[in-house]
Amino acid sequence: MSDQKPLLSLKKTFFYNFFPSKAEEEACKLNNIPHVVTQELIEIKDIYPPPKIDLENPWQIKKRITCDKVIVGKLIIPFLETFEYILRYWTSDEAKSLENECNVHVGVWDVTEENIPKKYEGGSVCLRKLYNDDFYLSCIKLFKSRGLSVGDEIGLYWDPRSSSLMFKLLSHVRA
Repeated sequence: MSDQKPLLSLKKTFFYNFFPSKAEEEACKLNNIPHVVTQELIEIKDIYPPPKIDLENPWQIKKRITCDKVIVGKLIIPFLETFEYILRYWTSDEAKSLENECNVHVGVWDVTEENIPKKYEGGSVCLRKLYNDDFYLSCIKLFKSRGLSVGDEIGLYWDPRSSSLMFKLLSHVRA
């Protein structure tokens, strides 16, 4: 492990524009509308290194499967987890595309059976932003082929080396 190069990343954060420029202020007065606070996704140099991926237990995002998740095949990933464990390894343009409410297609490797990993990609797997700033991973094919059921626990992490999500069924609840 000592010969492993450190992963470089830039932290993504929001810049909020609370104060209008003189031109924006005059336009608001002219049109008789209030100034609207805007946000912009920017990259900043992080004073801390990115979270280390423990290869013995890399599952930084863990989720328990609920009935809703089984039916729709969408996994909610909270805002903070998405920014800390996924977006910090993306380029600014990729992150902005996701932030602008586009479906971003990602590759997902199912490594539950370590000897036989299976990749899901293209239209069957995408990441998208929700209205409340959380994100969801749409992966119905993975849910169906893995036979996920209510109560199962899964783990995810972003692998910057392969630029894809890694998925593993951590515990399976028998019906």
